[in-house]
Amino acid sequence: MGILVGGIEAGGTKFVCALGTGPEDVRDEIRFPTASPGETIGRAVRFFQESRARHGALAAVGIASFGPVDPDPASPRFGYITTTPKEGWRDTDFAGAVRRALGVPVGFDTDVNAAALGEARWGAAQGLDSFIYLTIGTGIGGGGLVRGQMMHGLLHPEMGHIRIPHDRAADPYPGCCPFHGDCLEGLASGPAIEQRWGSPAAKLPSDHPAWALEAEYLGLALANFICTLSPERIILGGGVMEQTHLFPRIRVRVQQLLGGYIQAPEIAHGMDQYIVPAGLGRRAGVLGALALAQSHAT
Repeated sequence: MGILVGGIEAGGTKFVCALGTGPEDVRDEIRFPTASPGETIGRAVRFFQESRARHGALAAVGIASFGPVDPDPASPRFGYITTTPKEGWRDTDFAGAVRRALGVPVGFDTDVNAAALGEARWGAAQGLDSFIYLTIGTGIGGGGLVRGQMMHGLLHPEMGHIRIPHDRAADPYPGCCPFHGDCLEGLASGPAIEQRWGSPAAKLPSDHPAWALEAEYLGLALANFICTLSPERIILGGGVMEQTHLFPRIRVRVQQLLGGYIQAPEIAHGMDQYIVPAGLGRRAGVLGALALAQSHAT
């Protein structure tokens, strides 16, 4: 048994809160819709207050949050959700509210960085030094580890908002990102697929033309990430990637786009083990939050 901690996966549409020590020891869990900050954070706090009364004291809480966020502990706005388009959540002191209410250390990062931490500890990135994790769903986000540390710099990665080629003759859809229009998220997220084709991704057959276009956009993105970040593995999660027939399409397109330039056996002969599904599946976010909490426990 490990250290008992709490985790919050904070999404734009739902929150998942859990208490436990890891994938095999989740002692309590709750899911509920994302409402206003006061109501939603308050509900998460009450869950932990009630759970620790049954299961014992928490050593820390980890928050894996939608963003953008401020993850810099030295910043006066550490733990804030900042310029999010999520109505009512802009400039919300998320980590501070949880820390004050529960009186425990709070780890705070993006949902994708935390999910990457969970994959490194328990999932598809075990034993790797450097890798990236992307979620393709309601939005597109990316994070990862470099030399065993979560990716940070000026702020945190915003891999979903890179600009990729957009042939408007082949794809006249303008994109759905409220900030950039046709960035990667604007062209390849779940809402983009639904708006472009008039049907949710889960209801489109595997031979629908949506998937060739999706593989093209994701292939372009991954080729760029390979050339800039040189990850040891790329892990893809999120609701769109539950369409598993996308993986072989993406692998083939990435190889074509790289054109034999990257001379690594993982690229040349091992793509099935290089671009892979999330080992923790839909649990990557909340388990990543538990892993983040463990790293902040005193």
